[in-house]
Amino acid sequence: MIGAAALAFVVAIGLMLIRALKGPTLYDRVLAVNSIGTKIVLLLGVIGFLTGRPDFLDISVLYALINFVATIAILKFFRYRSFQVSLTRRPSGGPK
Repeated sequence: MIGAAALAFVVAIGLMLIRALKGPTLYDRVLAVNSIGTKIVLLLGVIGFLTGRPDFLDISVLYALINFVATIAILKFFRYRSFQVSLTRRPSGGPK
């Protein structure tokens, strides 16, 4: 039963990979890559359960954190076209 779940995750990862390569918009591709990362986290948990090694859960939690930070960084880059933080902000519409 658990092996079937692992196989289902592999198939889902394959489908998301197709969406990441063919996605019509950038946001479809980012969502597909984020979904691939989430499914890999679940797959690592299932593999850890199958092999009886709880170390895989630590690895999957670390991978989930890296996946989250990378997704936020990619979306920030495509919104502002830079990773730099602006320290001074000018109010818009005010007197000059």
